[in-house]
Amino acid sequence: MCSVALSNGESLVALKELDAGYTHAENLHVFIKELLQEQGISLSQLQAVSVSSGPGSYTGLRIGFATAKGLAYALRIPLIVVDTLKVLASLAARLYPGASLYCPMLDARRMEVYTALYNKSLGLEMAPVALVLNSESIACFHRPGTSICFFGDGMPKAKTLLESIPSAHFLEGIRPGSEAMIALAYRKFMDRDFADTAYAEPFYLKDFFFTTPKK
Repeated sequence: MCSVALSNGESLVALKELDAGYTHAENLHVFIKELLQEQGISLSQLQAVSVSSGPGSYTGLRIGFATAKGLAYALRIPLIVVDTLKVLASLAARLYPGASLYCPMLDARRMEVYTALYNKSLGLEMAPVALVLNSESIACFHRPGTSICFFGDGMPKAKTLLESIPSAHFLEGIRPGSEAMIALAYRKFMDRDFADTAYAEPFYLKDFFFTTPKK
């Protein structure tokens, strides 16, 4: 999803997004320009820019990072990097506060997902991993007496396997949009937890493999 939000503190001011496949190259800069113009905000008024770090689409991440770093460098404002899986977990925790653990799952194609485990305070209980889904690999989610909430666009293909886990809850419609980044990004802004504009890189989680076309 190509998503741009403008915020004031922890409050959303305006939002533009399109969930129609890989459209960042065509729409990201247009969305930024239109959003600022519609709100009467100039680039010079921005105090920071944040970007979701991944994991996710290689191309989308690279375009997002290049844009955010270019703005931060040109405007001499801080760059804030927010983990995409944590963004999903924070949104799920607000919508379903009854779980003990939150498990975002992003589709990594085939029977693989990018996933992690977060507690109620959004602390990591299991570090992000590219997980191939099968009856053996999901054993990491079997935690007796612990309720786990599963969500994200990779969750549906894992649901049949995960239904065997006691106290599993499945939350639909959780997407990594920019509006869900606001609270986490503002917290980092107030803590002055800024990324190095020159050296910040996307969190791919998996290496990129080049292949040769068959034709």
